[in-house]
Amino acid sequence: MSNFSVAFRDSGMTTILTIRGELDAHTAPELESAIKMCRNEGKTHLIVNGHELEYISSAGLGVFMAFIEEIRSLNGDIKICELKPKIFDVFDLLGFPKIYHIVETEEEAISLFEQGIQPI
Repeated sequence: MSNFSVAFRDSGMTTILTIRGELDAHTAPELESAIKMCRNEGKTHLIVNGHELEYISSAGLGVFMAFIEEIRSLNGDIKICELKPKIFDVFDLLGFPKIYHIVETEEEAISLFEQGIQPI
C-alpha cells in the first residue's frame, strides 16, 4: 500500500502540486494523472512542491521528463521547490538543475512565473 499523494491548489497564475510520500514505479501514474489533469484544464504554470517527498525512483523522475517538453510547448513550465537535501541530491546527480528551475521556496518559484522568467 502506497503512502503517496498529490494535492492541488492555485496561487494566482500558478498551480501548485504538493507531493507526499514515495514516488516510485507504483505511484508514478498518480503524478502523471495529476499533470495531465492540469494540462487538460489549461494549467501549464506548474510548481511541484516536494517538501513532504520522502523517496523518488527513476520511474518518478521519468514523470518529470515525460511532460516538460509538452508543458513548455504550451507556453508553460514546471518548477520544483522545497526538496529535502537527499531528494535534491538525486535530481542534481541526474542533471535536473540544468533542465528545471529548482528553488528553495514556493515563493521563489511563484516569483519566477510572475517575473516571466523563461525555462532553462
